[in-house]
Amino acid sequence: MKVVVSIGGSVLVPEPGAHRVAEHAAVVESLVADGCRVGAVVGGGGVAREYIGAARNLGANEIELDQLGIDVTRLNARLLIAALGEESVTAPALDYEEAGEALRQGNVSVMGGVAPAQTTDAVGAALAEYVDADLLVYATSVPGVYSADPNEDEEATKYDELSAAELVDVIAGLEMNAGASAPVDLLAAKIIERSGMRTIVLDGTDPERISRAVRYGEHDGTDIIPDGVGEDPTYWAEQER
Repeated sequence: MKVVVSIGGSVLVPEPGAHRVAEHAAVVESLVADGCRVGAVVGGGGVAREYIGAARNLGANEIELDQLGIDVTRLNARLLIAALGEESVTAPALDYEEAGEALRQGNVSVMGGVAPAQTTDAVGAALAEYVDADLLVYATSVPGVYSADPNEDEEATKYDELSAAELVDVIAGLEMNAGASAPVDLLAAKIIERSGMRTIVLDGTDPERISRAVRYGEHDGTDIIPDGVGEDPTYWAEQER
């Protein structure tokens, strides 16, 4: 089974320290021990936003700000690599070909950002499509995909299940509302739709939730189910509890 896990920077490194990184690395290592091939994509989180805010005040343009954010995602990726030790490559992959080759060689591939104007949400979806993964998991700081920003709208409802086309519509609606936030961005949603990638969006602040979702499909997040496939993929049924 091939799985790509996209871990938000605020999930992996909510504040400087090793504890949360080590917990996520342990989950990745346990999945590898079970025979999974794992690609991880790491976001920038609050640290990236602080650097970007400071650079914007200093007059940096948007491409420079994007590049600064990419640098931070790769620093966070290096933290995960350090925690994985011999299970992982020695440095973040800089493109999909490099990441895919690492997976083919049996290593854990770790990536940060790739190019300006593209978030790590989109990188995770693109990597999953490139390596033909069985599953894409977004480990975010929210419990799933909502009809509106739950931080702004008390009546926002969480979706337990969406088609890929429905995900695109929901995310597009969220992004049109000023100040709203979405668990994945619109480009990522469109790549998921194009690729037909089975996807789970969940709260990854407890990394064991990632483990249960990958092993058994058990989670409290949102399932994104491609058109033309059954609700339950066969590899979940094959996993032993």
